[in-house]
This record gives sequence, structure tokens and C-alpha cells, in this order.
Amino acid sequence: MLNAIRINKYLSQVGVCSKRAADRLILAGQVLVNDQLAQVGQLVSEQDQIRVNGQLIGGKPKPIYLVYHKPVGVVCTNDPSVAGNLVAALAYPERVFAVGRLDKASEGLLLLTNDGAIFNQILRAENAHQKTYLVTVNKPITQAFLTQMAKGVPILDTVTLPCQVTQVDELTFKIVLTQGLNLQIRRMCLALGFRVHRLQRTQIMNLSLDGLGPNEYRALSLQETTHLMRLLSDSKS
Repeated sequence: MLNAIRINKYLSQVGVCSKRAADRLILAGQVLVNDQLAQVGQLVSEQDQIRVNGQLIGGKPKPIYLVYHKPVGVVCTNDPSVAGNLVAALAYPERVFAVGRLDKASEGLLLLTNDGAIFNQILRAENAHQKTYLVTVNKPITQAFLTQMAKGVPILDTVTLPCQVTQVDELTFKIVLTQGLNLQIRRMCLALGFRVHRLQRTQIMNLSLDGLGPNEYRALSLQETTHLMRLLSDSKS
């Protein structure tokens, strides 16, 4: 089979969904290859006829890269049955998905794309790609808090990786992470006796929230896209 790749990678590359989501669709029996149920790990090529939920999947589309200011209340899912889902909030004419998540109560920068190839390259902690957050907590920040946050905090049966933490004012700090554990910043703060009142992601790698109001998006410039691809060139997927 010429240029054969795993089916989850193929569906990711053509912008259907992430590789993990593709595996879930396959296990749910929603993917057909040449009119036969697809199998997880199956090899396919562009010569195969592939359908997802009955829809024929074509070749690789032109890549789309957007930065989006997610407001509080929007849920990072493309599932139309979920109230406040990303598709309804964004109203973008083509299918894109978020690279990484922000929980419903958080706000800020999301990278949206149909290019599944960059998904794991950005999110894998070992690639050390930085994401920056501004966090406001419920009581005055102490030096002990800043030191422990930077050193690492035990959560979710592990210890978070060392990170950069800088105090902004009495209640607000900036934190730069290379990890993306579930509700990581909220859990880190709670473990140290603080509660998060506001959490905003302001930057992903070279991409900034600057100039975007809540629920606004824009396409990456050629310069931003070129820089992003250069940063990802040596990343593991």
C-alpha cells in the first residue's frame, strides 16, 4: 500500500479530528474504510474510500490556523449537544478544533486549526512549548506560594514540572507552563490553599491574545505561521 499511514493519523491530517478522537470514532463504529468497519491502528492511503458518519472524507484541505479569545462560559468541544460549545460560539464556516483546552470557567487564547499534525507537537510536555497565563487568586500571594508553584506541586498522583512564576500584583501572578494536566493551575493553587478567581491564557508559544476581544478570532499572519512551524520543526508528534 503506497504511502500508507494509520487511520487516526490520516483523519487528523485531513482535519476531521484529533488522533485520539479518531480512535473513539473508530471504536464507536462510525468510520468505514471501503464500506467495511475501520479498526484502530488500520493502515490507509488516499486510494481508500473513507467515510465518517456516512460522510466521504476527501484529500488534505488547505490548512487553517486561527487565534481565538475564548470567553468564560464557552466549552472547548465541537459536540453540538453541549450548551455553549465551541462551534456555536465561533460560527466559523469550516471545521476547526482547539489545540488544547481551557475549562468553561477560564478565558483567553485558543489556537484553532484543521491541521491535526501539529496537535501533539504543541501539547506534548517533552517538547517544552510554553503557554502563559494570568491568574488572580482569592487572597494575597506569598513568596512561599510563588516558590512552591515554580518548584512543582503534587497533584493528580504526580508533581508538576518546574515552571516560571512571577507576581503581578497582590492577588495576581503570571505562570508559564510546558505541561497541560487537567485543571492544572486550579489544582496547583488549591493544593497550596488558594482558590482561582480568574484564569486567562495570554500566549501560546509565539501567539498572543493582544488585540482580540472576547469571542473574537483572526487568522494567523504569514509571519506568525512561519514562526510557529519553525518552532515545531523539531517537535515530537
